[in-house]
Amino acid sequence: MPKSVLAISIGDPAGIGPEIALKACHALTNRLSAQDMALVLIGDAETLRRSAVSLGLPCPPIIAQGDVRGLSGAAILPTVPPAGPILPGSVSADAGEQAYRAVVQATTLAMTGAADAIVTGPLNKEALHLAGHAYAGHTELLADLTGAKGSVMMLAHGAFRVSHVTTHCALEEVPKRATAARIRHVVTLTHTALCRLGIAAPRIAIAALNPHAGEGGIFGRQDIDVTEPLVAQLRSEGLNITGPVPGDTVFVKMRGGAFDAVVAMYHDQGHIPVKLLGFTVDPATGRWVGLSGVNVTLGLPIIRTSVDHGTAFDIAGQGIAEATSLIEAIDYALALVSSKADTAITD
Repeated sequence: MPKSVLAISIGDPAGIGPEIALKACHALTNRLSAQDMALVLIGDAETLRRSAVSLGLPCPPIIAQGDVRGLSGAAILPTVPPAGPILPGSVSADAGEQAYRAVVQATTLAMTGAADAIVTGPLNKEALHLAGHAYAGHTELLADLTGAKGSVMMLAHGAFRVSHVTTHCALEEVPKRATAARIRHVVTLTHTALCRLGIAAPRIAIAALNPHAGEGGIFGRQDIDVTEPLVAQLRSEGLNITGPVPGDTVFVKMRGGAFDAVVAMYHDQGHIPVKLLGFTVDPATGRWVGLSGVNVTLGLPIIRTSVDHGTAFDIAGQGIAEATSLIEAIDYALALVSSKADTAITD
């Protein structure tokens, strides 16, 4: 029996999800043979078969849901097939429905204990909405499927980790949602996750919402009235918390080793530095040639990691997508599985 069974939803089948899933299986052949893990690819079987042929890679066998726990190696757990072929690089309701069904099946496997964790490929929000599933992204969808309240997005690129107080909302909504209770919740989940990743005494910085942390109130009082008192309280409780640290320097300080994680106030504040580090661009063509980074959802009753990139429709079906981020997400999931006791990161 393998040490861990991971359910991998391949994401939108019109994107690079099928390709990187197959490439990850191929890259991890030795570890799969050694039963370090088993990988269940969930998605349209025909799309995966065609991708395997075009890539010249073996196509994993198809299994039924009841065979997941006893799986050795890699296999495909198919979704209900779409009405017709999914075309690479095209936005469609059929593709959005396939992506949705794959996440539902993966979540069910994890919630029932058939899988130890789920790893999600990229989905397209427009396609998801065309299929009638009006979610802002995976984080919100998974919270709904699992009944979780207050889940948190954490992005990671090596030792560079960023959790988010808010994600998919308008900037004008951020100050209303960045309450002391929410920031405390994000800090607590982040601290727990870092401990489970082997960091004994995590050092966490809270990024300021306003320029220069408000500059004494000239640029707003959120950091002064909300974050500063909370930081003092958290420090009195024994947590190693620093903040509010101006957003234009906090990530540089983490890169220099001052912090193990940063709590960002909003989506772009946290995403931009991680993606600047994790994405490699060919200067001659401007094309992404390397995609590195992991998205971890904290606060769910299951373990979920994901690639930290999108569907890349512009290169879908061309055989040039990199599986680096997916392999990193698999490794992150394995680390969290091995460190959990009776529950996932919900403390």
